[in-house]
Amino acid sequence: MAAQISRVNAVAFLRTGTRNVSTGMPALFAVKQKTKPSLARPNQKNIVLVDAVRTPFLLSGTSYAKLMPHDLARNALLGLVHKTGLPKELVDYIAFGTVIQEVKTSNIAREAALGAGFSDKTPAHTVTMACISSNQAMTTCIGYMHSGVYDVCVAGGVEFMSDVPIRHSRKMRGVMLKANKAKTFGQRLSLLAQLDMKALIPELPAVAEFSTGETMGHSADRLAASFNISRQDQDAFALRSHQLAHDAAEKGLLSDIVPYQVPGQEKPITHDNGIRVSTTEQLAKLKPAFIKPHGTVTAANASYLTDGASACLLMTEDKAKQLGLKPKAYLRDFIYVSQDPKDQLLLGPAYATPRVLDKAGLKMSDIDVWEVHEAFAAQILSNLSAMDSDWFCKTYMGKPGKVGAPDMSKFNLWGGSLSIGHPFGATGVRLAIHAANRLIHEDGKYACIAACAAGGQGVGMIIERHPDGKL
Repeated sequence: MAAQISRVNAVAFLRTGTRNVSTGMPALFAVKQKTKPSLARPNQKNIVLVDAVRTPFLLSGTSYAKLMPHDLARNALLGLVHKTGLPKELVDYIAFGTVIQEVKTSNIAREAALGAGFSDKTPAHTVTMACISSNQAMTTCIGYMHSGVYDVCVAGGVEFMSDVPIRHSRKMRGVMLKANKAKTFGQRLSLLAQLDMKALIPELPAVAEFSTGETMGHSADRLAASFNISRQDQDAFALRSHQLAHDAAEKGLLSDIVPYQVPGQEKPITHDNGIRVSTTEQLAKLKPAFIKPHGTVTAANASYLTDGASACLLMTEDKAKQLGLKPKAYLRDFIYVSQDPKDQLLLGPAYATPRVLDKAGLKMSDIDVWEVHEAFAAQILSNLSAMDSDWFCKTYMGKPGKVGAPDMSKFNLWGGSLSIGHPFGATGVRLAIHAANRLIHEDGKYACIAACAAGGQGVGMIIERHPDGKL
């Protein structure tokens, strides 16, 4: 495949040096004439994103390590209420996304809502769709509001990789369940005699695709090879992500963060702790993390295990006006895609982007802000290459020619999952609020959000700046 895939302008852009990348000056983002002046549709409700918050995203095993996931989710909900000033009793419904569930709080949306003091009459449910779980929470709420069931919803997500559930082996579980029903001591002993050393080995949560048995890192390495994405290009993109996130944090642009006071710690946590600006030389020293010794995916050009939570306030525009709230963006079109989880596991953005643009009646040139989930640098660059390839778009998408790659001067300008972090269930809301805030900061009109997910799935979303939106 590599010989048939055209190279993308992203590589040349990266090689110009990450420190020259603009982080968003209004003069550079003058709004050009759009294909459509607005995506509002006759006889259809306008759904708005009022605001969103997130806890600081932290490397797993650091300051959040002794907490539970619902603690982070509760903090995000409380932070959202505090930031928007919305009375809790006005919320009709709450949906949260998560991936690796804590069994004690399997419906974490409900437990976090009760812990945050929301009415026990407010229903809540939890959804899982891998890395696009909070996107699914958002669009589920959009569906409820479009259908007239609710007017005010909260959507969010949480992931807590510091303490994942570890199970006994299946054989051990079977013996334990039978032992629970055994009536005599002798029966219990006979059951224990069935166990061997292998049965005593615990089962860690799978980091591999169930359908293929392959880890996502292996898939990223194979994708890099297929699209001829070099180690140098991946490291350059990772360096760009960290530099842009660092600059955005320094300038106070990551205003979606709400502090978290960990019990027993003197000061509240106020910043993401995975943003680390390095050098090309330092990144080059790292060894391959998955395919050894010849792979190109390393710990530095892959997203890291992260703890964090996010939450956003969604409602009909009529309800927002009634309450005197100033939304940041309209939530317009969205689409979910899926493809072969073996060879195209991480290509969700390449498939979702043209479909959601077509659905909205927009062109690539209409998009002022791109927020695309960075699972791996290899994944991002492969998606860009796929979209910029005549052969790929004709062969796999049924397009007459290439879709074209996004303008990198508008792409993830506040960093992304490689640098900010990637709590699986929480990233979708982070993408949405960064897109909305960037539209305001950069004086843009339309933003496109895209992400890949386990199982070969993906999402594309279009949001439109609201005229009342302010940072």
